[in-house]
Amino acid sequence: MGEFTVHRVRFFDYVPSGVRCISYSEQTGRLAVARNDGSVEVYNFPANYYQEKVIPGDEKRSTESICWVSGDRLFSVGLNGEIIEYDLERLCVKYSVNGFGGPLWSIVPSPCGSQLAVGCDDGSVKLFTITPEHIVFEKSLDRQKERILCLAWHPSGSHIVAGSINMIKVFSVSSGRLLQVLKMDRRGLVGRKRECIVWGVSVLSCGEIVSVDSSGKLQFWNLEMGTLIRSYTAATSDILCIAVSQKEDSLVVGTAQGSVLQFQHLALQAGKDEKQWVATKPFQHHSRDVRAVAHSSTSLISGGLDGNIVARPLLERIKVKSYEAALRKITFPHRHLVSCAQASRLLLFQFPDHLELWRLGQTDQSGKDGDILPVKHEQELLLQLKRKGSESIRCSCISRCGSWLSYTTASRLFLHRLHYDNNNFSISKVPKFAQPPSAALHLKFSPDSKRLYVGAERGCVHIMDLSKGTCQHSHTLQPPSASSHPVHLLAASSDGSLLAVASSNSQVDIYDVKDQKYMCSVPQYNSPTTAISIHPSTNNLVIAYADQQVLEFSISQNKYTDWGRNVLQHGLHRDWLERDTPIMGIAFNPSRSKDILMHDNYMFCVIDKSLPLPDDKTVLVNQRTLKQLSVNARMSHAHAFKITRKYQPLLFMDLLDNGELVLVERTLSDIQAQLPPPMKQKKFGT
Repeated sequence: MGEFTVHRVRFFDYVPSGVRCISYSEQTGRLAVARNDGSVEVYNFPANYYQEKVIPGDEKRSTESICWVSGDRLFSVGLNGEIIEYDLERLCVKYSVNGFGGPLWSIVPSPCGSQLAVGCDDGSVKLFTITPEHIVFEKSLDRQKERILCLAWHPSGSHIVAGSINMIKVFSVSSGRLLQVLKMDRRGLVGRKRECIVWGVSVLSCGEIVSVDSSGKLQFWNLEMGTLIRSYTAATSDILCIAVSQKEDSLVVGTAQGSVLQFQHLALQAGKDEKQWVATKPFQHHSRDVRAVAHSSTSLISGGLDGNIVARPLLERIKVKSYEAALRKITFPHRHLVSCAQASRLLLFQFPDHLELWRLGQTDQSGKDGDILPVKHEQELLLQLKRKGSESIRCSCISRCGSWLSYTTASRLFLHRLHYDNNNFSISKVPKFAQPPSAALHLKFSPDSKRLYVGAERGCVHIMDLSKGTCQHSHTLQPPSASSHPVHLLAASSDGSLLAVASSNSQVDIYDVKDQKYMCSVPQYNSPTTAISIHPSTNNLVIAYADQQVLEFSISQNKYTDWGRNVLQHGLHRDWLERDTPIMGIAFNPSRSKDILMHDNYMFCVIDKSLPLPDDKTVLVNQRTLKQLSVNARMSHAHAFKITRKYQPLLFMDLLDNGELVLVERTLSDIQAQLPPPMKQKKFGT
């Protein structure tokens, strides 16, 4: 596997922001997730649950509800009183419309997708007509005294049901009149106000209203008569959210205790038509409040204040019991929040509201495999750079030499110069310079630190020349064919002559930077790219995809290398293809040109291209076994994949210029310790 001096970095205090609301589109298989910091993420479930898009947050924007319309348009509302539509190509807010109802708590599209209903703090429900490019106010339903916290449409589009404090209200869509008021049972509630807050409602085709509230009850109501049909005390705490399957034979709720409960509509006796809702499956995959749930055709999806997104497959709905039946738990982002200055031993950590620059520790001793070396100079925090304005940081990077630092928000690119004089350190902001023609989505410095590559919308890359503390736009690389997809990843060759650009539609184009022209494209694959890197000596491009495929492409010959074709023909090991998290980083060992270094959240791997690929009968993770064998036996059992799970969870990996390996870890226990305290529960025997 090769020996490295490893820096185990554990001082990156990353804590995921809690999930506030989610929305799943059955048409496209996309899950939209809105977090407490105002950011919005889009996950591609068919592509191995990959996080394909991230829209940065804003302190002025608080998202309370989010929804898909027609599968490809995304809307949200929040406490700032605005209805927002997002631009999923430019990864920003497309436009916002004032709801004129104070803070907005809920947004729900009509069953046919032509209207939006918005629940307002002033007690009104407002309807908006959806046009191809905008939304237009249509009318307001009868205004009530209490704030509207949740909404649901009747599947026919004839009625709107609104959840409020102590009551549920039913409106006619055509007339806008209030038809029914369903009052909650407040007996037994404790507290001075004795309020029962309706957190979620849904309407079934049969005319039943399903509600969940702060008393822990799941209740079914008759829409026409306004009477209670049945009630279940499902939890001893608040039930915060509800989702019903498309077939209306299953529903899921989330509680303040971190549990997710499934109810199914089952026959009371075999062979009879009479059915009843029965609690069938309780799940405990969250440590804090479950604020949002969704119900796809094959799984239950939940998001909580602990920042986790959990997809629990429904085994009875999966025809083939394969890897698709595995539980998925997404804790960490599928992109790097760390960048490294390999020549100056610096690490840049990205947070939503600031950046941290650290100098790595040093040792003057060596040892054998597994030894922990004493640190001569401890790691040092050199800089904490706060963002300008209220917008969250979208991406950031530091140059290889450590003399340039750049970050971008949704509206502006920032550039700073770093100065070192013995033990003195200073930073200066590059004065006003011409911004790139379009918003920056991805940043990358050239290896010689003379250029800054700015990935933008429509697959374009803006090249910014850097010299003597100044910055100016010199050229824009355009994709060979018109594209509406934004730049997703960038990789530069070590000699600075080549630039690989991956777009969000899996297109990978290569450019000659010196001649400023397009060279070639990698054959388009049917899965999103998750990591790319160019080999320093061969200039071959190594690409990792969301389906765990790894390929090597020769830029000079404009075709896959022999090793890349062998991977396509032979296939990769089953255990490799069934990993949960995507490859996030690729690097190369200059002293061993045949080695490819890569990592995901739970393993570090060295692929030795000189060795054969393993088949499914071979043990994939076999490093401990090989150490116990003789040299001859070890060679006969060795294969290309050398994997260790000693370092996890891994957020970043890179090699310094002196050959030392940097691994940035963030343990789950450290994250749990920084989360808000969970709801106190009585345990048996305590």
